[in-house]
Amino acid sequence: MSFRVGIGHDVHRLVFGRKLMLGGIEVPHTHGLSGHSDADVVLHAICDAILGAAGLGDIGEHFPNTDAKYEGSSSSVFLKQVNQKIYDAGWAVENVDVMILAQEPKLQEYKLKMKYHIARVLNIDQTQINIKAGTNEGLGYIGAQEGIAAYAVVLLKKRRGL
Repeated sequence: MSFRVGIGHDVHRLVFGRKLMLGGIEVPHTHGLSGHSDADVVLHAICDAILGAAGLGDIGEHFPNTDAKYEGSSSSVFLKQVNQKIYDAGWAVENVDVMILAQEPKLQEYKLKMKYHIARVLNIDQTQINIKAGTNEGLGYIGAQEGIAAYAVVLLKKRRGL
């Protein structure tokens, strides 16, 4: 069986007046992430990791922030389309590991909902997804609560019969 690994990263600035979307769910907070789409750093990092593993470029090539049709889009739509692209190329997601860096809000109670949402979009089992969250111990832009970042590592496997 053939495997490929990809890594993804995304970061967005926190701003007042937007919903905070992480892992495809709304997380209650005083601020949300600024971006052309819903700015979900978790799903953007996963998309980049999947695309990278499949050798299909990056999220900006497929969903450019200069294209008006993506303005305000749900990143879940991006993830679903990315999953279809790799399926068409003969690959399937085997597992996803995500690290979210946010000083606030605390994310422990939302991780299971994120896993459920991501698993549903990717059409895989929740056990194939791991989500971790940490702070920056008050350091840098994350510690100053100016932004939130996410890293993702994805393992793809060649689909059977291909």
